[in-house]
Amino acid sequence: MNTGSAKWQRTLFIASFIVPTLAFFSLFTIYPVAKGLYYSLFEWSGMSQDKEFIGLDNFKELFQDPIVWRAIGNDYFLVLGKIIGIMVLATFFAVALTRFNFKLAGFMRSIFFIPNVISVVVIGVLWSFIYNPQIGFLNAFLSLFTEEKVTIAWLGFMNHTIWMLLPPAIWAGIGFYMILLIAAIQNIPASFFEAAELEGAGQWRQFRSITVPLIWEQMKVSILNIMMTTLNGSFVIVWIMTEGGPDNSTQVMGSYLYQMAFRQYHFGFAAAIGVLILVLSLITTVVLQRLLRNETVELS
Repeated sequence: MNTGSAKWQRTLFIASFIVPTLAFFSLFTIYPVAKGLYYSLFEWSGMSQDKEFIGLDNFKELFQDPIVWRAIGNDYFLVLGKIIGIMVLATFFAVALTRFNFKLAGFMRSIFFIPNVISVVVIGVLWSFIYNPQIGFLNAFLSLFTEEKVTIAWLGFMNHTIWMLLPPAIWAGIGFYMILLIAAIQNIPASFFEAAELEGAGQWRQFRSITVPLIWEQMKVSILNIMMTTLNGSFVIVWIMTEGGPDNSTQVMGSYLYQMAFRQYHFGFAAAIGVLILVLSLITTVVLQRLLRNETVELS
């Protein structure tokens, strides 16, 4: 076989993998993004064939809308809250289930992972019942310690309802990241910990000096994934539990996009919100990657 024929076959083999992937990526990612950017330049209800080109007017309206700024603040509040809550709890349970000899470790992993199998819609409905002022579990539990029945409307506070969305969001995400970190910890040779114990290092010192440096890449991936899924996916749990209320106090960019597009039929403006979500996601990813940049520690 001559050299030219071998190169052609190699090129054809590589293209057979690249072209289908590129086609799917272009069809389901590049094209929707480009179409969303195109629609953001029009005044359009989304229901008619008539679109009026208005240039950047949707973006001007976007930055003058106080609800948009509130939604951005709520999104980043959820990002920060979920990163702290999920990473702290997932890391704690991952270390506890790998470094200590629990007889029911396998069972506990399954229990923690159950919320990841449940639909986000089901989680939202479940926690709505937990917070229900009349029949909710939370008020029923608090009523055990009071003389009168507690009937707090947990999802009815103007300034604090957004805090009530953190527990279900954190609860739903712990299991997946715990499993990811468990896999990383189990790849650390036991001899590292044995040597540290011989040197007199306690569990906390081993955690700081061995565990964290050697699983840092997995922790960084987890943090970035939490950020991206929150900025792009908080819509579901917010809409199921509060529909952005009361008085738009829990709006996130995704829920406000849905409201403007399919409730108020302001589709061009909704497309502009979608573009804003994309831009903020990219900027936040770059910033987080720089903040989390650390010297990689490799096993030798």
